[in-house]
Amino acid sequence: MLTAFAQAFKTPDLRKKLLFTLGIIVVYRLGAHVPIPGVSYTNVQICMDQTKSSQGLFGLVNMFSGGALLQITIFALGIMPYITASIILQLLTVVIPRLEALKKEGQSGQTKITQYTRYLTVALAILQGTGLVATARTGALFGSCTVANQIVPNQSIFTTVVMVITMTAGTCAVMWLGELVTDKGIGNGMSILMFVSIAAGFPSALWAIKSSGHLAGGWIEFSAVILVGFAMVGLVVFVEQAQRRIPVQYAKRMVGRRSYGGTSTYIPLKVNQAGVIPVIFASSLLYIPALIVQFSGSNAGWALWVKDNLTKGDHPYYLVTYFLLIVFFAFFYVAISFNPEEVADNMKKYGGFIPGIRAGRPTAEYLSYVLNRITWPGSLYLGLIALVPTMALVGFGANQNFPFGGTSILIIVGVGLETVKQIESQLQQRNYEGFLR
Repeated sequence: MLTAFAQAFKTPDLRKKLLFTLGIIVVYRLGAHVPIPGVSYTNVQICMDQTKSSQGLFGLVNMFSGGALLQITIFALGIMPYITASIILQLLTVVIPRLEALKKEGQSGQTKITQYTRYLTVALAILQGTGLVATARTGALFGSCTVANQIVPNQSIFTTVVMVITMTAGTCAVMWLGELVTDKGIGNGMSILMFVSIAAGFPSALWAIKSSGHLAGGWIEFSAVILVGFAMVGLVVFVEQAQRRIPVQYAKRMVGRRSYGGTSTYIPLKVNQAGVIPVIFASSLLYIPALIVQFSGSNAGWALWVKDNLTKGDHPYYLVTYFLLIVFFAFFYVAISFNPEEVADNMKKYGGFIPGIRAGRPTAEYLSYVLNRITWPGSLYLGLIALVPTMALVGFGANQNFPFGGTSILIIVGVGLETVKQIESQLQQRNYEGFLR
């Protein structure tokens, strides 16, 4: 693998792409440490040390921003507005006929959908930026910090507008950087930036585990966490690569003097067809009750119940609810992202059929049956990946957003596999041995 990696840098155009991607990553990480105007950087650091708010309500978003959210930098919102906008557009494609028609138009339609995604990203960035500034002004961002209400010393309208515009511009810059990586670098730009954001939290999180340990100066706990991490990575790689291949044959047909078809192929149905989306949906939905309680400031019975049961990552109610939501969203997302009837119609149109299954409606029913069967283990796998690290690492002082937790490990492994495959394919095109020998 190391030899192949050296060969990648020896290839001029591939080396250029790799260096370009690394340069964009450096710019992205620099922007994640530049505070926006109107924020007291000193007070932010004091609150970060006092409250360790990465374990609070904003921990998930802070993880996706590479720690930039709680430091209120120009890239504080990171790529979350773009991710949210992409998911919303994908869901609306099933509901709105106009978007569904654009999706079927091919490249031109996809370009239009991408443009809508950008517009929605800007709107969401303005909304989320306003919410973040309001949270920081009231002191709710850092909870019990003694100087939480002094994060934004000047609370004038002008300062607030400047802060929101700066964070919105930062989100647009992140979106632009991601598209540059996609066009001129290696891999999917947005996925690469998400990978970098999550990986940036590894050193500090691992050192926190070591510092909070009691056995052999914390090194035993540190080693145990590393072993758990390697085991989880191995499991994720195994399941993410697993797929059910549905054989498809195409009948031979004559067009003029030429014959077409007569080939055999397959439809790859992944065990984890939904990817990491169900975990993100479940995490986001579980944050809503806690955010409502935090912003309302209520001490009613329902508010106290939410604080006691749905804000602690190791509470049984939280774990059960989280697991059930992941299973539900796995089936929900697979149902809207894979249409068996559309696949069956396309196969019938081009003369394809599954051996032993009649074309048309029986094919759609068979695909739906297989998809439901493999979605069950896929959804249970997602739920276990999200919960097992949480329960295993809570004894070592980790929180639910530890980098080896469910959401982060799925994203890191998934992006890593796709990026390695792209480098592998480009190496094979140039007759070099790739990573996967």
